[in-house]
Amino acid sequence: MSERLVVTLDGPAGVGKTTLAKRLAEALGVAYLDTGAMFRAVAWKLGEGAWDWPEERLSKVLSAMRFSLVGQGGDSRIALDGEPVGEEIRSETVARWASNVARLPVVRQALKQAQQDIGRGTSLVVEGRDMGTVVFPDAPCKFFLDAAPEVRAERRMLQLRQSGQPADFDKILGQIKARDDQDRNRAVAPLKPAADAVIVDTSSLDVEGVFQKILAHIRGA
Repeated sequence: MSERLVVTLDGPAGVGKTTLAKRLAEALGVAYLDTGAMFRAVAWKLGEGAWDWPEERLSKVLSAMRFSLVGQGGDSRIALDGEPVGEEIRSETVARWASNVARLPVVRQALKQAQQDIGRGTSLVVEGRDMGTVVFPDAPCKFFLDAAPEVRAERRMLQLRQSGQPADFDKILGQIKARDDQDRNRAVAPLKPAADAVIVDTSSLDVEGVFQKILAHIRGA
């Protein structure tokens, strides 16, 4: 496209941001940036307990990490130090680690800079927790997706079972509620809609319905 376009999709876990972001990127012919994968990749690489490291140690390790995008459109993927990240970052354990490291200002600042570097001069559909509020506050198209915790737990349970992994609804619901509480109440960049974001409740909408609603808004903007 002739002008740079940044579309931000923010919201809690389990609202369908990844699926929608990929479809939108493909439809718009732009790159897809999964910032959640960046936090997960950092957490996975640092390992359990890294959130308790001294800030100086964390800063040194983070400054040596290099993020980039590989692939095109909806198939764009995050690469860390030249290696595309894969399913190793998708476990619930790594998700909890990522939520812990995401509370740290030194981590958020490092990844904010990496995300802005990727987006500089490149059209993107970008998903995360604070894309419209902190990382790309001047983005012309901002959306905040939400859904009831029970709906998100059900979706996550089905996703895990379809991939052959064990899944207990009550356990997943508890994890989602705990992560919501942490994400929404952290001191740095808490999860919340940007003042100019379009809020979309996905509880009663299927993926196609949400996709068409967002795409129509972008093309009419």
